Amino acid sequence: MEDWKTIANFPNFLTVLRVLALPFFVYSLFQKEIEYQIFAFVLFALASLTDLIDGYLARKWNQQTEFGKFLDPLADKFLVIGCFIAFLFIHEPIEVWMVVLIVGRDMLITFLRYIAVRSGSSLRTTMMGKVKTAFQMGAILLILVIFMLVSGNRKNLINEMYTLGKTAGLSTFQIASENAKSFFATIQRDDLPETNDLITLAAAFVPYFGMLLTTIITVFSGLRYLVTNYSLLSYRNLKRIFYDRIQS
Repeated sequence: MEDWKTIANFPNFLTVLRVLALPFFVYSLFQKEIEYQIFAFVLFALASLTDLIDGYLARKWNQQTEFGKFLDPLADKFLVIGCFIAFLFIHEPIEVWMVVLIVGRDMLITFLRYIAVRSGSSLRTTMMGKVKTAFQMGAILLILVIFMLVSGNRKNLINEMYTLGKTAGLSTFQIASENAKSFFATIQRDDLPETNDLITLAAAFVPYFGMLLTTIITVFSGLRYLVTNYSLLSYRNLKRIFYDRIQS
């Protein structure tokens, strides 16, 4: 078992900071003032940066620890899932099924990783995992930028637009599609509206389609992991793990 002196290094400190940043980030998202939205964006950007730095420093300084290997991916999941769950409560276009599929995918990979460890093998990663991460980070940053641009009353107007549309029997996809059509029709006019109005029109559909694309990529990534690591879920392997677990 690792002692405290081994664990207490700078790369692990950065990882812990990433976990501790989550409540401050979520709190800022729920505030209406633009200053809080800017703070949330900067905080997430810095947290994402530490994700790159802590692993690099741990390898460079030969300070890789089992604690760091355990906490680093967990910190990433906390941050990303915390973002999407917060979006679900404060932005009407973000739908429950999107967040459920994204969280479900992470739970699936965590289960596969556990099975791999119990089997004495390693989880085979795929390029789709990196693509998924890029899309998730990109979607979060995009939505955070939108929140900065349409903070306060304009964000409330967008939420009301979706609420009224759903009450009228429209799906979120239909509402977002109509907003997208309105936006592209508007920018083709000779008399363009003010920049703020154009931004509001864009904010009424961009987060939805960004999340939709991210959800599709995330689900495809999860399926790719299943195909690549199908042997871990074989009846013989699961039976052996279950038997070993009982014996221990």
